[in-house]
Amino acid sequence: MSAPLDDLPVSDYRLAPAIGVRFVGGLLVLVAVLVFATTLLVGLLDLPGWLMLLAAVLGLLAVAVGGYVVTRRIAVVRLGADGYRVRLVRGVGVAAAGWKDVREAVTSTDGVGAPVVVLRLRDDRATTIPVRVLAADREDFVRDLLAHLQRGQGIRPL
Repeated sequence: MSAPLDDLPVSDYRLAPAIGVRFVGGLLVLVAVLVFATTLLVGLLDLPGWLMLLAAVLGLLAVAVGGYVVTRRIAVVRLGADGYRVRLVRGVGVAAAGWKDVREAVTSTDGVGAPVVVLRLRDDRATTIPVRVLAADREDFVRDLLAHLQRGQGIRPL
């Protein structure tokens, strides 16, 4: 016996560790620039030296919190009972839509040969999800996506 549509579990897919490391690296560069600017201001304006330490500590705290939030708390792809939502991915196309709006789901590759899942909508728009940005096995993600799509469109397995 299958579960009713209201009881569909929500599937959250987080950012892949390699992509998370790139994000944290960018934050570290930003913190380094801010600490450098603080150092210049302290030297030029004869401000107290503890301001440099404060800038460094706050910056590192921001990097730690930002890294945690992006890699552990924010779902890049959310598959729910009513539809899907994609966040933090550039060039995705339509970031969110209902399952009833999806005409078909296909796997493909992008311009550099990386695997993607393309959700083509009934109004000829599309969502392209690069699977390499997800902390999940590609086949497991596609199976879960198709199960949500079928259930969301009212198709029950035999």
